[in-house]
Amino acid sequence: MAQIRKDLPLLSALTWLRDGFRDMQATHFSGAFYGLVFTAIGTLIAFVYATFWKASMGMTAGFFLMGPIICTGIYELSRQLQKGETISLAKSMGAWRRNWKSLGFFAVILTFLLIVWARVSVVLFALFANHDYPDMQSMITQIVSLRNIEFILVWLGVGSVFATLAFAISIVSVPMLLDRPIDTMEAIFTSAQALWENFAACFIWALMVVVLIGSALIFFKPLLIVWAPWVGHATWKAYHALVMPALEEPAVSLESAQPAH
Repeated sequence: MAQIRKDLPLLSALTWLRDGFRDMQATHFSGAFYGLVFTAIGTLIAFVYATFWKASMGMTAGFFLMGPIICTGIYELSRQLQKGETISLAKSMGAWRRNWKSLGFFAVILTFLLIVWARVSVVLFALFANHDYPDMQSMITQIVSLRNIEFILVWLGVGSVFATLAFAISIVSVPMLLDRPIDTMEAIFTSAQALWENFAACFIWALMVVVLIGSALIFFKPLLIVWAPWVGHATWKAYHALVMPALEEPAVSLESAQPAH
């Protein structure tokens, strides 16, 4: 099991964002390609909202759930920079092949959470929501009104359970799977331990991610072209701040290397 650093400063997320932006600059904003992918997904969510708004809330949550997998290429760009390698967007697209079985299994776990939450979200709307929401602004206005307080409490309560679970298993999992030859469960347990040992710092980090990505989704999706890779690069910095470097193999002495007579 990887070693976790404990009791990181409360506002460590600001440092991760600062260093992540530096990575984004140093990699010549190559991650903007992945930002375009996020923007396309956000536009798809808006389209679904126009035709089936009850499913859109589950899909929006799924956007955050699947984010770590989509950001794999961004993590790879930061890894290339850290290792002193040539920055290559093309190579970043295939980085998942380095540990594809473990990354694939983790993607299956996140997909399962997404499907379950999407279904639960639709059921909660059907049981507790008292109004239709023909557009996003109407939805926000109605949801925060006291007329829907029961729905707000139930939806946020259930949603927080899913969000906490997803965040606990993914805060460092994907960067770690990309960086080290480990299996999915080890990455998940390490991620949960990192959250446990640094709950306050990680909680603030989660809030910043939600504010940055969520505000772009709601108000101006093209912001995702820059903000999504920024968060991705910062996540790589969070991983290295939370998880200690892998120990090097001990050097083999010349005496031990000699064949026995």
